[in-house]
Amino acid sequence: MQISEATLQFIAEHARADVRTLALQSQKYPEVDMPTAITQIAGRQVAEAKIPSWHSIEGIYYPKHLSMEQCSSEATAHYKAGLVEGDTFVDLTGGFGIDCSFIARRFKQADYVERQTELCELAEQNFPLLGLSIQVHNKDGVDYLKEMKPVDCIYLDPARRDGQGGKTVAISDCEPDVSILEDLLLEKAKTVLVKLSPMLDLSLALKTLKHIHQIHIVSVHNECKELLLVLRNEAASSSVSIHCEHILPTGESQSFSFTQEQEKEADCPLAHEVENYLYEPNSSLLKAGAYRILTQMYPVKKLHISSHLYTSPEYIPHFPGRKFKVEAIGGFGKKEQKALLKDIDKANLTIRNFPSSVAELRKRLKLKEGGEVYLFATTLADERKVLIKCMKT
Repeated sequence: MQISEATLQFIAEHARADVRTLALQSQKYPEVDMPTAITQIAGRQVAEAKIPSWHSIEGIYYPKHLSMEQCSSEATAHYKAGLVEGDTFVDLTGGFGIDCSFIARRFKQADYVERQTELCELAEQNFPLLGLSIQVHNKDGVDYLKEMKPVDCIYLDPARRDGQGGKTVAISDCEPDVSILEDLLLEKAKTVLVKLSPMLDLSLALKTLKHIHQIHIVSVHNECKELLLVLRNEAASSSVSIHCEHILPTGESQSFSFTQEQEKEADCPLAHEVENYLYEPNSSLLKAGAYRILTQMYPVKKLHISSHLYTSPEYIPHFPGRKFKVEAIGGFGKKEQKALLKDIDKANLTIRNFPSSVAELRKRLKLKEGGEVYLFATTLADERKVLIKCMKT
């Protein structure tokens, strides 16, 4: 990919400019390839937060918006790299190359496969700047898979958009369809790492694929970002290990592992009342269905079998999720609401196992969004509907 000196200078001078405004000014800069400049400026702006180690390197070229939107963040790519290692590695769905660049460092030899010529050109430009020697193949991933020699590890991130650009979730709706390729993938690699939609139901994944060894659910800033499956030549079972990773804004992580069998067999004590502290599991745990087992791993009780909120008399600083000091509890009668919400005109509102949406309840309570007060509308073990007023710890 070649960019003229005039365009490179324009990119450097307008690194923080609004790209929508620049798009309207192309006639003022006839010597500048404005579409290329806008793509690079927008890409660098996204990379500053999403892949900071790339942003700091001069000469990295970026793809169009959709590829930047779909690529992994540096935090999640780094996590994936920690799951695999060996001698030989192939990324069958290379994309912009973020995942490939991080995972490749764990192997002696790495190959990047991508059918879009433009992305291959970017990979050939960027990998050497990152100090990586990765072979780039401008080919269809499935065709390459059929012809390739066996390797230690294959990674693929199937496209999760349909022909109209809409997002898909089911494994069979992705391209390529891993359920069809599963046996061939495991003929060609000892370990296969697959990235799927975080919206996919885990039980559906276990029914669809026969050789799931591990499941990893990765959240960033309490937003579920990735569902990762590690496939190996062994049958899936209820003892498949599920690993929940929540990457905090500080860069620290909350980690929790369990099996579906452990979750099913765990006793789950219910609280008779809301105690001094309230806990909401992080999004990875909620996605994984780690509900009962939390009461075995931490000294907490569940408010209701379906509420997924927990309480304790003493503060538990290492609980993997949001933690709150309970200020007051009330029902939904007018007098109770008035007393509970006195001098409050805004609050952060969450519902758990409650017959109303956040928007409906916010309107009913006449509260704006935000502030330091946190309100949880939920159902207790005795089926009472309550509003719990908290402060974040």
